[in-house]
Formats: sequence, C-alpha cells, structure tokens
Amino acid sequence: MKVIINGKSQELSGTRSVADIVGEFGANRKPILTEVNGLIVPHNAWGGTPVKEGDSIELVSFVGGG
Repeated sequence: MKVIINGKSQELSGTRSVADIVGEFGANRKPILTEVNGLIVPHNAWGGTPVKEGDSIELVSFVGGG
C-alpha cells in the first residue's frame, strides 16, 4: 500500500498500525506526536489505529534547546 510519511511517499507491505509506523520510521525519538490525515492519534491508540492506503502520516518529535 502507498502512504505518505512526513511528506514522502512510502510503499508498505502488509497490514500496519500507527505503532508499527512509529517503530519503523520514528527513529526511537521521544516524545513523539503522531498525526494521521490531520488528526492527532493519542499514544494509547497507536496499536489499535490501522494505516490504510493513501493515509498521510506525520511523525513529529520535540527538540529542546536554547
């Protein structure tokens, strides 16, 4: 299936959840915010939120500094 992750087209195989996408593309950055098709997905819902053909997913990590 084709999805957009952080603005880049990705071809994925099999059934995926948001948790799978964060694990594969999130580079273990914490904290991280996920958004699917413009809607924020809470951390406790990642495993139960399926990724579907054509979804647009944003993975946003917060960086501190000064």
